[in-house]
Amino acid sequence: MAATSFETDARVANPVDLAERIIAGNDWPFERHDEGDVSAEVAGRWCVYQLWFCWRPEINVLHFSCAFDMRIPANKRGLIYRLMGLANERLWFGHFELWSEEGLPVFRHATLLRGTSGLCRSQVEDMIDVALSEVERYYPAFQHVVWGGKSPEEALELALVETLGEA
Repeated sequence: MAATSFETDARVANPVDLAERIIAGNDWPFERHDEGDVSAEVAGRWCVYQLWFCWRPEINVLHFSCAFDMRIPANKRGLIYRLMGLANERLWFGHFELWSEEGLPVFRHATLLRGTSGLCRSQVEDMIDVALSEVERYYPAFQHVVWGGKSPEEALELALVETLGEA
């Protein structure tokens, strides 16, 4: 799923332009909403993920999110919040949260660009790669809690077990 390329690391004024180029280069379906927003769909191992970049030049912030195609029932949200807290403790970059209206789990972060010359292509590629890696890694834990009846602690343990050897 890597979004890596071999283009130059030139910086651009609007990071959404850069995100759009990377998305288009990966042949992912996308929609450019306006100068500051682009969204895309990426088929993953577990589901289709919704990527969204939102640039706010007045505050020099690029917001990025990657939503799961999974609705969390109201009666499971307390457990999911606990799971997200445990998962977030393990992350170096970004965090999980729940969009309350939609009940969607999301991996997201924001990047402040004040005082910089902007983001380069490799930084935006890394944002996408990290998000897709983390949602693929933690998706089974969300499933274990929502549909498997596991506690957040059990779900993380089951989902993050490293497989050793070959079958």
